[in-house]
Amino acid sequence: MEQFIVKGEVQLNGNVKINGAKNATLPLMAATLLCSGISVLHGVPNLRDILMMQDIMTLLGAKITREGTTLIIDTGNVSRAEIPEHLMREMRASVFLMGPLLGRFRKVRLSYPGGCAIGPRPIDLHIKALERIGAFVGDRFGYIQAEAAELTGGEICFDFPSVGATENAMMAAAVADGTTIIRNAAREPEVADLECFLNKMGAKVIGAGSDTIRITGVGKLNPAEHTVIPDRIEAGTFILAGAITCGDVVVENIVPEHLSAVTDKLQEVGVKINSGLNYIRVRAGGFRGVDVKTLPYPGFPTDLQAPLLAMLTLAKGTSIITETIFENRFKHVDELARMGAKIKVEGRTAIIRGVSKLTGAPVAVHDLRAGAAMVLAALAAEGTSEIDNVFHIDRGYEALEERLRSLGGDIVRRGSN
Repeated sequence: MEQFIVKGEVQLNGNVKINGAKNATLPLMAATLLCSGISVLHGVPNLRDILMMQDIMTLLGAKITREGTTLIIDTGNVSRAEIPEHLMREMRASVFLMGPLLGRFRKVRLSYPGGCAIGPRPIDLHIKALERIGAFVGDRFGYIQAEAAELTGGEICFDFPSVGATENAMMAAAVADGTTIIRNAAREPEVADLECFLNKMGAKVIGAGSDTIRITGVGKLNPAEHTVIPDRIEAGTFILAGAITCGDVVVENIVPEHLSAVTDKLQEVGVKINSGLNYIRVRAGGFRGVDVKTLPYPGFPTDLQAPLLAMLTLAKGTSIITETIFENRFKHVDELARMGAKIKVEGRTAIIRGVSKLTGAPVAVHDLRAGAAMVLAALAAEGTSEIDNVFHIDRGYEALEERLRSLGGDIVRRGSN
């Protein structure tokens, strides 16, 4: 187990380049399984979750090599459609393999996926979507088994715009017979990136980025080459890092419109934001409280709720954050309280009363985005903080401590005894 040692009261300054999006890369990797051959993905971050997906796909028969930020994925020898339980439990995103494996082999068997403990994330919507296009899905001895003599076009209407279920449906429907229409589809940029890749493979998908997606099934897909979109959550985290430390940070290699909900809210708080074609500059010198509600894209992202909450602990006045996506995503509150934050949680709402300063303390990380929140709080706090369980952070941020040091942060990684 490793930890971060962070000396606070720093002011971050400088430029930082954002990596490719983890949440786009994982479904793109899964999509390569829809065909036989060599696909190439550029701009792939070196993260724990990416490595875990590589391990799963390798066990299925894929051959994956990395050259810098490029993944070369050969799916020519993939023959298995069953995912080992111990790997499913490690990572929620392994559920993305349901759609492509069902599409290619007309069957798939897997256990329930794991991941961060941020509340129930049932896969009912995934199952419903696959059933709508001809799959028979059963639950036996803790395993989910889906089979289809043939996949046919159908109409899917989600009760909630689930990103994962939308992407799974897109991948399976791409090789189904007939046309599939997905209504109340997730609108996230990562969904649109998957559409782009599928179409490069020969699929016929339109509408991603809107609430209605139409997929005309084709008989066969081919390998393709693609560059992953920038990680808007990583970008938002560095923007908030600049803000909480009252620094001057330029976040580069991004799509600014993907972060509109974040930058609009920060301007409401009092942070100065300037943006260009592929960058955002953040400057702050004090900020005030604000009310925030997490929502599906294009609303404020749930993945940036925890880092924003950390920043609002130092805002003037009272802030209220309402979490509408996950019911158990305030585990960072108790850790922030160790540092002097004044936060009260009532159900899915956190009431934050700003304090004049935070103080360093030993704290623990319980999930990926909570980890980012603790790092941001430690950078702004007086004194030194020890942050345990940083393996959670490594799931979504590549070399976070090194990149923060490049901006002037005093943060080092230390192995525990």
